[in-house]
Amino acid sequence: MSRAPTTQDSGGREYFIDGSQAPMHTQQADWNRSDEYHNSFLVKPDDHLKFTVENSQKSGLPDIAVSEAQGKFLHLLVKSIGAKRALEVGTLGGYSSLWIAKALPADGKLVTLEVDPTHAKVATENMQNAGFGSKVTVILGPAVESLSKLPSEEQFDLAFIDADKANNTNYFKEAERLVRPGGVIIVDNVVRRGRVADSSIQDDGSVEGVRSLLRYIQGSSLVEATTIATVGSKGYDGFLYAVRNA
Repeated sequence: MSRAPTTQDSGGREYFIDGSQAPMHTQQADWNRSDEYHNSFLVKPDDHLKFTVENSQKSGLPDIAVSEAQGKFLHLLVKSIGAKRALEVGTLGGYSSLWIAKALPADGKLVTLEVDPTHAKVATENMQNAGFGSKVTVILGPAVESLSKLPSEEQFDLAFIDADKANNTNYFKEAERLVRPGGVIIVDNVVRRGRVADSSIQDDGSVEGVRSLLRYIQGSSLVEATTIATVGSKGYDGFLYAVRNA
């Protein structure tokens, strides 16, 4: 197949000449700029979210939370399915937790699991600052153990998995048990700059954790799923979107 004709912009980036002007090569600065531009129209300033970011930074937490756009996506997803009960695996400072909690109704509930005591303490502070101390429950301990103690009878409408990737499949199996039929399971960081699909990479535990999850889902009759690749301020990655079958 012949290569489509291209041109370059003033910055030396190459574009297709096919009417769409889709960039062939982009850089992180392009993705950052795109996120910032769209967010300036679509994401309203929020003092609680700002406090959560600043308090997490001040407390020395790693800068690995979802992006602003990704947080808004989770928020809209919770609203779109009418979720009342949500489950999160991997709390960190509670940035994604807060986006989810803000979308829940007044009588809604978020249960979020965190293994690190410092992270759990900061997240609890951030939830209390937002007035969600009673709406959000932070459970401290290894998530696999915490999940196993949650009763199947109190089913969740949505689960968001964003923790250590080596345990992705264990977390996902528990989510299948805990999420209601028709409910949604989201798993973050499943593309990893394309490394998951690169067969030459065999020594990365996070990559293999995603691969194991994909193999498990391939054989599972409990869900239907797809991967959505993304680029943005968090780089080139993607999330897995699964729906629990009836």
